[in-house]
Amino acid sequence: MHDTVIRGGTIVDGTGKPAFTGDVALDGDRITQVGGKAGPARREIKADGLLVTPGWVDAHTHYDGQATWDPELAPSSWHGVTTILFGNCGVGFAPVRPADHEQLIGLMEAVEEIPGIALAEGLRWNWESFPDYLDALEGMRRTIDVAAQIPHHPLRVYVMGERAINLEPATADDIAEMHRLTEQGLRAGAFGFTTSRTNSHKTLTGGMVPSRYSQVDELMGIGRALGRVGHGAFGMNSDFDIEETELEWLTRLGLETGRPMWFLLTDRPTDTERWQRLMQGVRAARARGAYVTAQVPGRPVGVLLGADTALNPFSIRPSYQRLLGLPIAERMARLRDPAVRAEILADRPAEELVQRLSQFRQHIVRRWHRMFRLGDPPNYEPPASESIAAIAEREGRTPDEVAYDYMAADPANLIFFPVTGYNEDNLEITRSMLTDEATMLGLSDGGAHCSSILDAGMPTFMLTHWARDRTRGPRLPLEFVVKRQTSELAQFFGMTDRGVLAPGKKADVNVIDHAALRVRKPEVVYDLPAGGRRLVQKVDGYKATFVSGVPVFEDGAHTGALPGKLVRAGRI
Repeated sequence: MHDTVIRGGTIVDGTGKPAFTGDVALDGDRITQVGGKAGPARREIKADGLLVTPGWVDAHTHYDGQATWDPELAPSSWHGVTTILFGNCGVGFAPVRPADHEQLIGLMEAVEEIPGIALAEGLRWNWESFPDYLDALEGMRRTIDVAAQIPHHPLRVYVMGERAINLEPATADDIAEMHRLTEQGLRAGAFGFTTSRTNSHKTLTGGMVPSRYSQVDELMGIGRALGRVGHGAFGMNSDFDIEETELEWLTRLGLETGRPMWFLLTDRPTDTERWQRLMQGVRAARARGAYVTAQVPGRPVGVLLGADTALNPFSIRPSYQRLLGLPIAERMARLRDPAVRAEILADRPAEELVQRLSQFRQHIVRRWHRMFRLGDPPNYEPPASESIAAIAEREGRTPDEVAYDYMAADPANLIFFPVTGYNEDNLEITRSMLTDEATMLGLSDGGAHCSSILDAGMPTFMLTHWARDRTRGPRLPLEFVVKRQTSELAQFFGMTDRGVLAPGKKADVNVIDHAALRVRKPEVVYDLPAGGRRLVQKVDGYKATFVSGVPVFEDGAHTGALPGKLVRAGRI
């Protein structure tokens, strides 16, 4: 008598091999049978016509704070994710001294756009060291499993204090202490170390984050802790200021430690050939024996612009800014007033003001040919003919008018602005990256960019857009898509007990109505601590999600079960 049997489903087991039909049996927290006809069970799920897959592993999230107060960990848990990994991009909350709590909240707010007021209200700070932080995570029940990496910013501030914030070089003693603390965190169960070397990550005052100009000696010194312990990956978000130099030390560190090295890679509008050069560097590193990998997204990193999000094309206009203090209902009423509309549309920003903005903000003000009305269901591969600029030309209006009228009609109306990954009016470059064996899937950023970017639904998007719906180019095989977000990620980070449907593996399972699977339009909610704002994306089509053999979602509804645990590296 099994605990649960999922009967007659189409099994996509996470290995990449062709789908097959059969039963999946779960007993306790383990899978005990895959394929064939299983015996009777205390609970049976009829899965004829449904997909049965491993639970998704999401390797790039920022739930570092949310995981300490929120047991559900939505929206990622809504989308079939059963294991999340955070501590990415060098930001996090441990190790930390009490005097630096506010400093780390500010860094997370600035880099990952998580409301500081929500973090200040939600974080319990019942830790100081990184092992303490893991113990705090382990002491809380939740729907899905969580895992953590050691972030560079808090580590540097903990060891160097103000010198880290002032971007001073680390001394030999500093490096030795950061190495020691990294080794301590890895032995306690961290899955690696991450750092940030990009100008896109700034403090709330506009300065560079503590690790931005860390010297190679510091990075190598910290990274050697991974080789000493024998587990963990080294991750990086970098501008690759001097590409050859950055790739060289990353390769040397990989060769010396024998550990996986990874960095974030997107197709940037400012340098359309950059991704190809960096992928050539990855292949060269691998040819030398270093396990270097590029982490790539499954769709464009897109900002959502609207009346109730952080940014929109009118945000810098004084006539619009006067409305920001109003409740959203009153703001919408004012936006629909013809006099207010005329005033805001006439209030064109002066070119000298625009030039003082960051390049990103400049694009939001005037890059109309790369802005699209986000429908329901949302289209993340829209053609140029659907851009705000193209609509304006067809209708004989200005782009400002098209964008304004769409935004003012409903606070739920969002404009999709792909910042990276959309230089060729399609996702062919993304497909090239996804199908390259030297890449891995990531960058969902679950839990981050609460008021401007929402990619936590990417695991579902992979199954709908790439494996079922795409019409503007070749699709990807379903088995390949499932493997990319299950076994490949689990193996890369050393989570050897999950990611595959096989006897003895952890019973993390999704049962999916693939034909009915649908991501809904993103929406704004105010449900973070202290009423903090965030974007969420609901989904239809997940019939059941199991974590450790326990159903946590059934037909999209949370069952109330909280079997999720902290996963510790080296102890699986």
